[in-house]
Amino acid sequence: MKIKKGDNVLIISGKDKGKKGKVIKVLPGEGKIIVEGMNLRKKHVRPKREGEKGQIVSIAAPMDASNVLFICPQCNKGTKIGYKVSDKKKYRVCKKCKSMI
Repeated sequence: MKIKKGDNVLIISGKDKGKKGKVIKVLPGEGKIIVEGMNLRKKHVRPKREGEKGQIVSIAAPMDASNVLFICPQCNKGTKIGYKVSDKKKYRVCKKCKSMI
């Protein structure tokens, strides 16, 4: 998977289309990512102690990694990611400005 934890991404489809966010968690086995504050779902939480009230909490749900575009830190545009190999190390490269990420 080309998108890593901590990357800034632009959402290109779905209900949050056009918004930018930071990747909190990557689920490579499922091909999904969790973006901070995006794709929110409501979860009903039961009270833990007696006398406490239950509540409804919004949590970020996983979204497909194909629904986001990586934002290059150098050119500040949504771009695809390529790879470049040098000195037996693999680097991610911006396809627009050709800079290493």
